[in-house]
Amino acid sequence: MDTLKAIYDRRAVKHYDPEHRLTETEIETLLQAAIQSPTSFNIQHWRFVVVQDPELREQIRAAGNDQAQMTDASLLVVMTADVKAWQKDPSRYWRNAPPEVAELLVNWMGPFHEGNEQLQRDEAMRSIGIAMQTLMLAATAMGYQSCPMIGFDHAKVAELIRLPDDHVIGPMVVIGRGTKDPWPKPGQLPLSEVVVQNRF
Repeated sequence: MDTLKAIYDRRAVKHYDPEHRLTETEIETLLQAAIQSPTSFNIQHWRFVVVQDPELREQIRAAGNDQAQMTDASLLVVMTADVKAWQKDPSRYWRNAPPEVAELLVNWMGPFHEGNEQLQRDEAMRSIGIAMQTLMLAATAMGYQSCPMIGFDHAKVAELIRLPDDHVIGPMVVIGRGTKDPWPKPGQLPLSEVVVQNRF
């Protein structure tokens, strides 16, 4: 599928065929696409929690305002990130780079992040957002529907998935075979309202 077509076709679909299953190959294809997403310093701090256990999905649904797509969609991915990934063997993020480039960026990574908790969290959440969009566009290109979700008890879901203390939880994404068309697009604001030339 053409990239622009996938961008325009992607919608937040709420109703899914609970009998449909993605193959392991399809799941790997989606996740391999998601990890092509850019991250600051190539830290790749996203952690994709793929929830396939039916009982756990029911518990997440109970913490998610009983939204049926949490159990009915073929795939449920809780988007999380390791906010301390910049400290954890950072040379591995640049193992294929020219040595002088790797040395420069690995040595810069620590001072850039050290002591700035807000920056660490912001970077993690930005990376989650980029990867989530990549995942949804990949699903669209493969002929599937998706839905990003924030309507859940984040603390409870973090507890259910045993989120480590040095990680953050972002939205979750469901992917599968939709059974109902979404509402018509409610309307995008005109570019004249959202694009600023040079300065506000």
